[in-house]
Amino acid sequence: MNGESTSTRGAVAPAAGPKGTGRGGRRLPTNPDGMIGIVAKILLLGFVDAIAAFALFQLAINGEWLVFAVSLIVTIGINWIYLRRGGLPAKYLAPGILFLLLFQVFAMVFSTYIAFTNYGDGHNSSKEDAIDSIQLSALERVPDSPQYAATVLDDGGELALLVTDPDGNVSVGTAEEPLEPVESAQLDSTGKAVGLDGYTTLAFGDILARQGEVADLVVPISDNLDDGTLQTQDGSTAYVFKPRLVYDEAADTFTDVSSGKVYTDSGEGTFQAEDGSTLGVGWKINVGFDNFVRAFTDQNLRGPLLSVILWTFAFAGISVAATFALGIFLAIAFNRADLKGKRIYRILMILPYAFPAFLSGLVWSGLMNAEFGFINNAILGGAYIPWLTDPVLSKISVLIVNIWLGYPYMFLVCTGALQSLPEDVEEAARIDGAGAWTIFRVIKLPLLLVSLAPLLISSFAFNFNNFNVIYMLTGGGPRFDDTNLDIGATDILITMVYKVAFGGAGRDYGLASALAIIIFIVVGVISAISFRKTKALEEIN
Repeated sequence: MNGESTSTRGAVAPAAGPKGTGRGGRRLPTNPDGMIGIVAKILLLGFVDAIAAFALFQLAINGEWLVFAVSLIVTIGINWIYLRRGGLPAKYLAPGILFLLLFQVFAMVFSTYIAFTNYGDGHNSSKEDAIDSIQLSALERVPDSPQYAATVLDDGGELALLVTDPDGNVSVGTAEEPLEPVESAQLDSTGKAVGLDGYTTLAFGDILARQGEVADLVVPISDNLDDGTLQTQDGSTAYVFKPRLVYDEAADTFTDVSSGKVYTDSGEGTFQAEDGSTLGVGWKINVGFDNFVRAFTDQNLRGPLLSVILWTFAFAGISVAATFALGIFLAIAFNRADLKGKRIYRILMILPYAFPAFLSGLVWSGLMNAEFGFINNAILGGAYIPWLTDPVLSKISVLIVNIWLGYPYMFLVCTGALQSLPEDVEEAARIDGAGAWTIFRVIKLPLLLVSLAPLLISSFAFNFNNFNVIYMLTGGGPRFDDTNLDIGATDILITMVYKVAFGGAGRDYGLASALAIIIFIVVGVISAISFRKTKALEEIN
């Protein structure tokens, strides 16, 4: 015997058990989710599926089959991701990817689609809807039309009109459904229908409270609008109205019955007469690159657009350069080790960063008011200086406010970058006899730009689209004199797009989308070029 224990030498490792068990037959945990996790998953998925089911039902009713199919695929995908075992990365990535597709990709694709259409006021629906709208808007009361005794009803928030014609026949209709005869209406002593089962009769006070809705209620007499409609102003008497413009479906024309003027499809989403006049309501069509061409060729838009583009670049460039210069100066000044109270100073420096930009814009607009502002009255002794109404001073005012709002950000990032620089490099430079300016220019600034260059690029992109300061401080004014559009000296491209899309009397979503695409391309190209240039800074590191 060599002294080795037989129990040790003959020991055999326990064999692995069946699948799902460890050595020795001990069962391993197979479900990483506890009971609370499973219940929470079921409740959240049930909530999501309920919303999806309601949305799918509404899409199917409205015939939006493409959106229906996409929504169904997304719903099935979400359930598959979260109900299957494994796939943990997908469960974390799915919400972010979904919101990215919904709020970024979809918005970009839809804006691109709108840019190639004439979508806007008067062109926001289909041709069929435009024809119906023209017929309804051209209604005129028929002279000596029969008088109908009317009662206004409510059907779940939708108004209906219960009418009794001169022969005693009773009918009911809504804005969507033409008149239909009814037999079970309640009549008063004069034979007028005053109620109907399933409807609520509006009392006089209710009619007064909803006078606008009652006056706008237009009930077709039949499926053909040329047969006329019924309208009431007082809720008790209705009269027949017929369209002044008659639509010929075979010829696809509108004819003005009073003048005989004929309006035909112009091919541009409107009905146009031979003298060039058009009907007010049109429809949405594809116009190709017309919106992009119009942005640079329309005499009413070309001049202001070029001025706005130049000012946008100047505003973004000056804002970035000035905020960076001020921020790095303050960061170096308050980074001295022997400076007392520098924490308090740093807190004071970042206070403008704590105020919302839109609120700061409103406050500064009050401070800079030419007649009642604090700056003119208290600081300048009552001087009249048009900070916000002079074309040059308004630009200076916008830059001052934007620098005041932006330098705390640059101060923070420059402070952090300065504290990360190696101290031995600066000490070696001082030993070699380099002065403070040389150390900053040759050593600190190049090292700082390695980490700050991407932030400067993002800051330029932010200021290129800095809507809040411009809109809240000056509203884009003062307005240009050489255009009838609401475009002014301090407008940048993004505020101009907003005004084209939502401001003024005529909203032009197609043109606004085209301008938004131009902004996207400009910012994208500048960012790409800038990032390529910043690769040279990596060699410094």
